[in-house]
Amino acid sequence: MISHPFPYRLIRSNRKTLAIQVSVSGQVTVRAPRTMSDSTIHRFLSQKESWVLEHISRAASVPSQSPAEDHPLSDFRRSYYMESARKIFKRKTAAYARKMDVTYGRITIREQKTRWGSCTSEGNLNFNWRLIFAPEKVLNYVVVHELAHRKEMNHSPAFYAVVASVMPEYKTYEKWLRDNGRTLWQNPTP
Repeated sequence: MISHPFPYRLIRSNRKTLAIQVSVSGQVTVRAPRTMSDSTIHRFLSQKESWVLEHISRAASVPSQSPAEDHPLSDFRRSYYMESARKIFKRKTAAYARKMDVTYGRITIREQKTRWGSCTSEGNLNFNWRLIFAPEKVLNYVVVHELAHRKEMNHSPAFYAVVASVMPEYKTYEKWLRDNGRTLWQNPTP
């Protein structure tokens, strides 16, 4: 079965078209015709993945009536998000590593309070799972940033030249993380 980086509820009815709803709490509901195949639904969700994640992220950034700490993320939901992040980062890292002509070691998914990603001297990469709630281009930027360390293990002008060679608009994504990144620390859904 195909998995997506977000849990969702599927409701089948006599409707004629597919629809996705993301509630203010971040709950994803897919409405589908009774006779529609699962593969068609999964294909549709794959095509709309960026849109869904962006709307989940927006829902997460809206302050709730009570602080996020009052609604801790369940172990099930946290592990689901971490596994989804693992799949996304493995796919994106492999694609960008080919494009940048670099190699890397192990990919680890973490929950860090102060870092989005890191690269060890051995080439192992660490990514923060909450990035799956950022816009896709921001997530791509973090992958490119960490892979650029495979050529330059610093933040020198030469390092940023490597980043810019793949993603000339990278400063836009850095700014998005500075301005909005803290909202990704909030629980995506209570």
